Amino acid sequence: MDGISTAAKQQGIHWDGAVNAWHIAGGMYRMGRREWLTDAGWQQMYDAGVRTVIDLRTPREQQPREVDPEVSAEATARFDIVHCPTEDPANKEFTELFGPYLKDPAHYADYLRLFPDRLAAVFKAIAAARGGVVVHCAAGRDRAGIIAVMLQNLAGAGDEEIVRGYQQGMRGINERHRHHRAPHAHDAFLEDDALEAMLAIRSVSLLEFAHSLDTAAFLRTNGVSEAKIAAIRAKLNAPAR
Repeated sequence: MDGISTAAKQQGIHWDGAVNAWHIAGGMYRMGRREWLTDAGWQQMYDAGVRTVIDLRTPREQQPREVDPEVSAEATARFDIVHCPTEDPANKEFTELFGPYLKDPAHYADYLRLFPDRLAAVFKAIAAARGGVVVHCAAGRDRAGIIAVMLQNLAGAGDEEIVRGYQQGMRGINERHRHHRAPHAHDAFLEDDALEAMLAIRSVSLLEFAHSLDTAAFLRTNGVSEAKIAAIRAKLNAPAR
């Protein structure tokens, strides 16, 4: 896994075409849509030791877009693509709490409460995964972000590292909005002052969630065995506890 050790030294992960790609810990990464990757990006991800890509999106979000690069079947064939949607958009309380999608750490605790089995399934997939693992949603901010916070919690990360991870994800997709040819329907590009003000508020909410979180206990309660938790910790290079 030497490729993972090298990539882990970077904060941003530079796989060609990848949007909002970041290292979490050990052999774990997060990013936005995998369809943004080019053939070269898939090869770079492979060279970094990644062998499993876990897609957190719902089936209706997995449609290709006209602007996506053409990618050969050979580029993706060496990876296990695992579909683990973390939510049910038809859930009435989901819409009442979050609107069209999860977009604020103030709602992360409610997300865990609404979809514990789905989130536990992601961690079971991580435990069973080959090689390094990328988890991705659409933007790479909140669904991938909540999994990242839970993994960081499991690895014993401190407040600074957890906040930095969230802020990287938020800044990354905001930068995407700056350059994207069409404005996002729900998330406008934020200029620096507005972005910093929002980050300040959301970072407080994020830490409130993180301080209330015990990922290992959550996983045990929702059917993830001690052996699987140990396997996840091994992927994070975290000590068994």
